[in-house]
Amino acid sequence: MNIIQGDLVIATAGKEKNSLFLVKDVDKKYCYLVDGKRLKLNKPKKKSLKHVQKASKESFPNAERLQNGQEKLNAEIRDFIKERKLYVETRCH
Repeated sequence: MNIIQGDLVIATAGKEKNSLFLVKDVDKKYCYLVDGKRLKLNKPKKKSLKHVQKASKESFPNAERLQNGQEKLNAEIRDFIKERKLYVETRCH
């Protein structure tokens, strides 16, 4: 399971358990998660890779734009997560 920038993931541990996030960046042990609401591009959540699971095969379009941190992009992230949420919930539960 390779998690890359732009992937939609679900948290499997912590207070965010069962919440959907978009991966802003990845390093060896951690990924940096955003949701466009509480966790915006300028302040992502650092989470261990072993505490997230890939939730969808579909990735965020033009994932390289996530590095810029534009405010307009937070709205696009919220919309992307909202669109995929129903699909993920029906598949996982």
